[in-house]
Amino acid sequence: MENSNQTSTDFILLGLFPSSRIGLLLFILTVLIFLMALLGKLSMILLILLDTHLHTPMYILLSQLSLMDLNYISTIVPKMASNFLFGNKSISFIGCGLQSFIFLTLAGAEGLLLASMAYDCYVAICFPLHYPIHMSKRVCAAMIIGSWIMGSINSCAHIAYVLHIPYCHSRVINHFFCDVPAMLTLACVDTWVYEYTDFVSTTLFLAVPFIGIACSYGRVLLVVYRMHSAEGRKKAYSTCSTHLTVVTFYYAPFVYTYLRPRSLRSPTENELLAVFYTILTPLLNAIIYSLRNKEVMGAIRRVVQRISSVTE
Repeated sequence: MENSNQTSTDFILLGLFPSSRIGLLLFILTVLIFLMALLGKLSMILLILLDTHLHTPMYILLSQLSLMDLNYISTIVPKMASNFLFGNKSISFIGCGLQSFIFLTLAGAEGLLLASMAYDCYVAICFPLHYPIHMSKRVCAAMIIGSWIMGSINSCAHIAYVLHIPYCHSRVINHFFCDVPAMLTLACVDTWVYEYTDFVSTTLFLAVPFIGIACSYGRVLLVVYRMHSAEGRKKAYSTCSTHLTVVTFYYAPFVYTYLRPRSLRSPTENELLAVFYTILTPLLNAIIYSLRNKEVMGAIRRVVQRISSVTE
């Protein structure tokens, strides 16, 4: 039920957890995932900052991915957990718009950053002699800044529309965060303009980068297959499979959710898919890019040895 203290402009988030023991177990699991992702992302960022061996374009991009994931999950989970614990499911109109803005900015920026990481891997394996030119620090910085700027522009276009359309009496959002498509089901006007904009936006920021990543890795795998060194092939396959796993977990739910017509969307299905790219993907990124990476494990040992020598 809606909180009686809410104002007429507040929205109500139904949330992800039912009011039962199963809901409590899901809440505890989600909080644990959040804490593990938080620890993993902060550790990765600090590790890359502290270890000079990781001051390369690949790990600079990875540190930005970790920063985006950190903000990503922190935008969604704390509010969702607070609503469940205190039973107050309301969120202000401005708060809802701000949550949507941050979410969409990070979603667009991370999609472009993953494409940049694929380009980095493509150049490193297919054109190793030209790598210092094509992936200089200036190019790397331009990719990062460009991802943030394009993500922000995309987000502004969405939020400008969402915050200026009239909403009907019902303010109950059938979701666990302020997802724009879920908000638009409450609109009192025809939202065909946004449906078209959403399709174009999803195509440009998700479908096109995903196709580019797939083509890049197709070329990479072909080059790797022709390598004479078995050790080199194994290392390259490991790197490619790691990144492709992250890319698939990130892009697939997004594209499936936002490229479908609204008439074919189900609130329950949308929530389950959203769990992947808002909660599970940040944790998986931390696990995949750390535990499966020998360079990261080596950096951890060096940092630990450095700290031990200082404290002795």
